[in-house]
Amino acid sequence: MDIKSFVLKKALEAKEGARSIAKVSSGRKNAALIKMAGALKKKTKELQRENNKDIAAARKKGLSKAMIDRLTLTTRRIEDMANGLIEIAALPDPVGEIVKMWRRPNGMEVGRMRVPIGVIAIIYESRPNVTADATGLCLKAGNAVILRGGSEAINSNLAIVNILRSIAKAEGIHEGVVTFINTPEREAVMEMLKLEGTIDLVIPRGGEGLIRAVTENSRIPVLKHYKGVCHVFVDRDADFKMAEDICFNAKVQRPGTCNAMETMLVDGKIAKKFLPQMIKRFKDGKVLLKGCPMTRKTDKSLEAVREEDYYNEYLDKILNIKIVRDMDEAMDHIAKYGSAHTDSIVTKDYGKAMRFLREVDSASVFVNASTRLSDGFQFGLGAEMGISTDKIHARGPMGLEELTCTKFIVFGSGQLRV
Repeated sequence: MDIKSFVLKKALEAKEGARSIAKVSSGRKNAALIKMAGALKKKTKELQRENNKDIAAARKKGLSKAMIDRLTLTTRRIEDMANGLIEIAALPDPVGEIVKMWRRPNGMEVGRMRVPIGVIAIIYESRPNVTADATGLCLKAGNAVILRGGSEAINSNLAIVNILRSIAKAEGIHEGVVTFINTPEREAVMEMLKLEGTIDLVIPRGGEGLIRAVTENSRIPVLKHYKGVCHVFVDRDADFKMAEDICFNAKVQRPGTCNAMETMLVDGKIAKKFLPQMIKRFKDGKVLLKGCPMTRKTDKSLEAVREEDYYNEYLDKILNIKIVRDMDEAMDHIAKYGSAHTDSIVTKDYGKAMRFLREVDSASVFVNASTRLSDGFQFGLGAEMGISTDKIHARGPMGLEELTCTKFIVFGSGQLRV
């Protein structure tokens, strides 16, 4: 079978799975998720045996230690995958929720109901745990999922999928609810992206290159975020201790994430007082600092920041520092160089805080909190598929509700249009 026919067959199987799961009750979905979790734990050794094949191949290819670490399924990570499914089972089911109703002058009642999107394709790299996470979220929201993981994790992903599909089948749910593109051919992705009308939504998870390639070639709607260029602005009315703690956490707590701070903006009125201790703390934390010309007057040991650096998502212990004239210049900087992901202000001034919330056009905007809190679990969503910087359909962390859409429902009593 050629690649085109192979991918179409898989997508049509997922379409059948979507019709099946859309009719399944919350109780049955939850039971399936809990049994999937138990099966993952029970088959830990089997999963690790298949995972070892991927690790051996990765070492042979010379992949970095960081890549191999993301690829590795330790016993703890398998437990975390399983526990994630249990947590998803415990979340409220959004499907069927009537989010709004109103009565028209003719007496009919109009409303909106949450329904599944249908078939969601997830294209991702490296981490096999995404296979279970994406399946759990899609299944709970009543969707079928088509999984296309990276070739470096094909054995691990296939082993996870086989376990999840077997439980779905045993629970009377069509196996197509979990569909896996088990070929490393890149052409398979291009064929997937042509299947408008069969696949309803594509979510790419990975580096900027992957996301741009998917977006440029897809005929299907894509939910995406290219990168996380996040900022913290320290206002002249900030509490210095709070600002220092927030900025340090935003950069250092886990620098390789999309919600880590990449540029710290400091109000010029307080720069001389605030920066010396802040710079020392960053240096003690092994952060490589790049400063604007005014910042380097405070500490000449800092590297000079180049304009292109302001666009960088470092994903590492590297930080740009820029002194700005005031909050307006800070917001102008964010508008020009930011990626509309997450930005924060530290201030005691309520008026400035509210202006920042209104005027900074990002998916998440914070007052007096670290950008590292931009996360579905931290927001109380329970889990997330990823973080969208789009403005259509979903924006910010994508939980169960964001994996549904709404349809209009109408209750009438014989009304006719005149």
